[in-house]
Amino acid sequence: MSTPTISVEGLSYTYPDGTEALADIDLHIHAGERIALLGPNGAGKTTLILHMNGILMPQQGSVAVTGLRLDHRSVMEIRRRVGIVFQDPDDQLFMPTVWRDVAFGPQNLGLDHDAVAARVERALDTVGMTKVAHRPPNHLSFGQKRRVAIAGVLAMEPEILVLDEPTSNLDPASRRELTELLTSLDITQLIVTHDLPYAAEVCERAMVIDEGRIVADGTTFDILGDQQLMRSHRLELPYGFSVPPR
Repeated sequence: MSTPTISVEGLSYTYPDGTEALADIDLHIHAGERIALLGPNGAGKTTLILHMNGILMPQQGSVAVTGLRLDHRSVMEIRRRVGIVFQDPDDQLFMPTVWRDVAFGPQNLGLDHDAVAARVERALDTVGMTKVAHRPPNHLSFGQKRRVAIAGVLAMEPEILVLDEPTSNLDPASRRELTELLTSLDITQLIVTHDLPYAAEVCERAMVIDEGRIVADGTTFDILGDQQLMRSHRLELPYGFSVPPR
């Protein structure tokens, strides 16, 4: 099998207050996969994804992206390879216009103006936000802000896209549009979500994390259909939703 896009081996992390957030995590993600990361609040999901591009550094174990091991020497290249889209787009949008927000990352790579412009135009076109390029981000709807935040990450041309609760606070139409966007992207994706129907719709594979450990890894339908597993890790499908037959 090819080198995993992301390889995590024996990853453990304890916060300064003594809270053990991750305990001996092993996982592999391969190119082209779209994986849902599921788990109750406080399970370690955010701590895990913050290790994916070096916002947090491993205390024990290792993280590697396409064979490059994360450390203080490689962290900037890892951050180029792994783009994180946070739950609240206002955490990522801070420039006066959409265009300048999306351009911020490529400019910091030292690219010339034409190369930056090409990346910005391509990213905005991909997410359908070209028409708002010169508007201030704070004048956009929440769904539009999320698309611009995704564009800012795509402009870095990452090898993997990590999304934290991408459907939160979206109306049904915006949720559908986001689904169409993410499924159209030819890029490896790890999607942290409490939206279990969305996970079933978008991701063929799912992992469940609880108390800092990966407790299940399999097809999304198998995991969502395992009632004992779901109950034991405080995961619940919405009323009326059933897992379709395989």
